[in-house]
Amino acid sequence: MAKLSKLPLAEARPLLERFGIRLLSIEPLEAGSVNSNFELRDEAQNRFFARIYEEQGRRGAEAELRLLGELSRAGVPTVVPLHSAEGVTFAELGDKVFAVFPWVEGAIHCQRAVTPNACRCLGAALARLHQATSAVTPLGEGRFRVVDMLKRLDAVGSAESVELRRAADSMREKALRHSGRRLEGLPQGVVHGDLFRDNVLWRGDAIAALLDFESASFGPFVYDLAVTILAWCYGAAFEPELLTALLDGYQSERPLSDQELEAFDAEAALACVRFATTRITDFSLRAPPGQPPARDYRRFLHRLRAVEAGALRPFLCKS
Repeated sequence: MAKLSKLPLAEARPLLERFGIRLLSIEPLEAGSVNSNFELRDEAQNRFFARIYEEQGRRGAEAELRLLGELSRAGVPTVVPLHSAEGVTFAELGDKVFAVFPWVEGAIHCQRAVTPNACRCLGAALARLHQATSAVTPLGEGRFRVVDMLKRLDAVGSAESVELRRAADSMREKALRHSGRRLEGLPQGVVHGDLFRDNVLWRGDAIAALLDFESASFGPFVYDLAVTILAWCYGAAFEPELLTALLDGYQSERPLSDQELEAFDAEAALACVRFATTRITDFSLRAPPGQPPARDYRRFLHRLRAVEAGALRPFLCKS
């Protein structure tokens, strides 16, 4: 899925020279679902990570790259892009943006490796990210608003699969219903929007880096917290120890208001719709004939049913 653009060694070498890198090898990475990512090695065997932004235009990619530097200066563990000889953090590759980053050593947790201690650490890191809002350039609302999800779901109407069309119809109804339940005036600022397990690198028990801020936008903090809980605290069902630990870690840095606790179910439901939708449009619709998609949208419909049944309510109290 991630290898959407090819970057041959002969083409990559002059591009990387602009970043002071004498390139020895370049290997495409499977990681990611939207962009093309690569592992680089220079002649001294130093490793780097490179990305071709496949969907974001220049303005969006520049905003993300600027955000990474600002968050790093605010103390958030991120990976800051390298600057080229021209003093900018990107190069143009045709009509796409290309950026290079230092390689950060770290492990990505599988679900079985997620512990309460990891969730507590992650919750605190997410709260500190939200508190860094005042230190960064204001962001827009991003590409995953409810209206954007509805447009994606409309596009599924032309799919050959009856199952996908029916799922899209159901999600459209749920998007409209839960968006009507959103509360006004929630605390807002910079949200990651996609803090899944593959977007956090660990070095032992500590977070080495938060990755992939492509979905970062201006939005309700409680929505971002809901996304993270859905990603980290759900196996076959919500896991109480993990959920409690993540909420405790978050509230140790930034206590949730009564209004945010009241809003949590609607925000979590919309997060489920968002990820079910993009798993259809980015995976199910792109899967080769006869092959299952790399990510199954139905997993987020399971989460949605649990949220709608009130599974989160017992945990939504101030610590």
